[in-house]
Amino acid sequence: MGSTDDAARHPPPRAGSRLCVRCGERKAALKRPKTLEQICRECFYIVFEDEIHQTIVNNTLFKAGERVAIGASGGKDSTVLAYVLSELNRRHNYGLDLFLLSVDEGITGYRDDSLETVKRNEIQYGLPLKIVSYKDLYGWTMDDIVKAIGLKNNCTFCGVFRRQALDRGAALLKVDKIVTGHNADDIAETVLLNILRGDIARLSRCTFITTGEDGPIPRCKPFKYTECIYSPNAYRGFAREFIKDLERIRPRAILDIIRSGENFRISTTTRMPEQGTCERCGYISSQKLCKACVLLDGLNRGLPKLGIGRTRVGVGAYGQQQAKRSERNTSSLQGKHGNFDF
Repeated sequence: MGSTDDAARHPPPRAGSRLCVRCGERKAALKRPKTLEQICRECFYIVFEDEIHQTIVNNTLFKAGERVAIGASGGKDSTVLAYVLSELNRRHNYGLDLFLLSVDEGITGYRDDSLETVKRNEIQYGLPLKIVSYKDLYGWTMDDIVKAIGLKNNCTFCGVFRRQALDRGAALLKVDKIVTGHNADDIAETVLLNILRGDIARLSRCTFITTGEDGPIPRCKPFKYTECIYSPNAYRGFAREFIKDLERIRPRAILDIIRSGENFRISTTTRMPEQGTCERCGYISSQKLCKACVLLDGLNRGLPKLGIGRTRVGVGAYGQQQAKRSERNTSSLQGKHGNFDF
């Protein structure tokens, strides 16, 4: 009778199940692509947090006493980032003042729900929260913009406005750095897309773990070498699907793509865009007017397609210059953006 009870309490492992290679006690819950290790959930948490800590230390991402804003969207990556960074800051005594920074794009039924998650994070992790909105910054919500532009090009507005809104919010918080939850999958996709576009300027910096050091507020990516085991579809969905197909064939494909991007060198004869500031708002820009100001001007003038694609509608001489430049663009990597050196 006793042996029967023991068997009921401790059923034999099912065929094909494996134990965690690290603890040897619990059942493996996942297989890590970059190491091929099959590990349990508990060991994954330990390894994950340790790898993030090593990334922070090895790249000297922070200095004691710095004020750091965590870009918090309410999604899984930023939620994990908020938890891990607050935990590591406490555990390893980084000495950072951490803040949550969220952008409210004004998307009914989407952003309002995710902001509730961010507000819960504020309470759970004890981090001050700052929310900036498109409505307050630009006078437009994304719902308003979609009504004006339609669904085809709305991502252009959202991406440009969000990036600037994050910087503006960080400036209000007077932080030294912004951290985002971009992971290895995101960076590998960016490398691939910049190669496909022949965008030398962005390719040269998209693999940096810290960007914008020449701008108002640097941005760090502590998850740079951390792969995502969940991959939602997005604008760049085709690139992510392609990369995930590669990963199934070659598990280290994502990190290999990042390493390749890191090893690209730009030809010394290639002219790179000169960084300046927008004449209207003072934001960083390689043109007289930044992209946000061009898009916003179009919205306010009833010309929402201004600044998108190959439109000929412009803002005075600047718009004419942009239209002419767009017409001269070709599909040649050399003629359009410069040369790659391998």
